[in-house]
Amino acid sequence: MAFRHWGFIFLSPGFDKNQHISVMESDTCRFKAIGIDMSKKEQVLEVAKSLVAEGVQCIELCGGFGPVWIARVSEAIQGAVPVGGVFYGPEARKAMLDIATSP
Repeated sequence: MAFRHWGFIFLSPGFDKNQHISVMESDTCRFKAIGIDMSKKEQVLEVAKSLVAEGVQCIELCGGFGPVWIARVSEAIQGAVPVGGVFYGPEARKAMLDIATSP
């Protein structure tokens, strides 16, 4: 089966899962990104289920979710598609922490 449809779910302050959606398509592949407010991480479960219903072949989560949420999403969709995460290497962790904790 060819890779043709995938989704990315990310966290961003003030984003709404129903409003902050971006779709990009080519003749051979469709990509859908959905933003969720950082204080509403649990919405990722509902969003992931909707992506599976749309036919995505895999789901990636932004690094802000971490491995616990990868497991929760995978369980919520009953392993229907692979779920992975995007993470920063050790060289970027301090800089990311500085951004996350600055006013």
